[in-house]
Parts: sequence; C-alpha cells; structure tokens
Amino acid sequence: MRKLLLQVQTTVDGYMGGPAGEMDWMSFNWSPDVGNYIAAMTADVDTIVLGRKLAEGFIPVWESRPEHEDDKTIDWMINTPKVVISESLTESPWANATVANGDIAETIKKLKAEPGGDLIVYGGSTLVTSLIAANLIDELHLFVNPVAIGAGIPVFAAGAYTPLRQVAATPFECGITAMHFAPRES
Repeated sequence: MRKLLLQVQTTVDGYMGGPAGEMDWMSFNWSPDVGNYIAAMTADVDTIVLGRKLAEGFIPVWESRPEHEDDKTIDWMINTPKVVISESLTESPWANATVANGDIAETIKKLKAEPGGDLIVYGGSTLVTSLIAANLIDELHLFVNPVAIGAGIPVFAAGAYTPLRQVAATPFECGITAMHFAPRES
C-alpha cells in the first residue's frame, strides 16, 4: 500500500502560516543538505496531493519555473501528477492535475490502495489538519524554522489529540530542523 507523506514548513510554535496566511517567517535560503533530505524523502513519491487554495498558487508558481529553484526540482514539481482535493472544483484547470471531490478520508484511502509510488501532501492548512485528525498521514516531515510567531494557521487542529512517535530529527546548516514523525497508537 502506498504511504501518504506530509512535508510542511512550520514555526517552532506549530504554525504553517501567520494569522492572515503570511509566510514571511519562512527560511528560503536553504543549505544543500535540505535538498538532499527532500530528494531522499521524495524518491518513491509519484503523486502530489494539494488542497484547492494551495493548488491555485502552487501549480502556477512551479509552472513559471522560479529562478531560485534548480531545473531538476522544477521538472519534478511540474511533471509529477497532482490530485487537488476540492469541494468547489469539478474539473482541473491545470495540466497534469485531477480534482477529487467528496469525502477526504475515502479519497485518500482510495489513492493509497492504487498501485504506484508514495503520495506527498504539501497543504493547505484545511487539508493538512483534516488528514492529521483522520490519522491518514503515514509520515510527517515538519521543517521547523527557527522562529516563533505567536499566532497563525496551525499544523494541528485545535484540541485534536495527535499521538506521534519521533522517527528522526535532522538539523540543517541553514537553521531549519526536519522533525520526522509517524503516528503512534494511543
């Protein structure tokens, strides 16, 4: 069965965005060791899962071939098939992306049961908190930035009990630490 991985940048106090979705706290001057970690983590990934709101920015940004990214990463982001979870879209406006409607848990369980490599979800926040609360993520890779912002869009839903076990903690030269967790039986 395919695994669902989460990769998200977060603050030390657990936010993936500021109160209005600000991302100015993120470290983008990544050291090469971050890229090596991501390459190893995504080696078996053949599908990207996104929420609609994130897809609206994410897909066009990668298709614009951002100058600060290398061609290999850009090509992977563009060429990897995407599944956009949406309650409002009925068809995809993007190349190489399909839209999935309906129950999120059933959609993810169906994707995991299909043949192929692993899946990775990058967000958005509604999708991520729903997937975590439903215990559908097999590996959480939280890229913890050395900053606290005090309030914002949380990685974990308020009041949600989420037992995890630490798999690894990997500090990078740029100051970010990758915290790799897996679900733990409660």
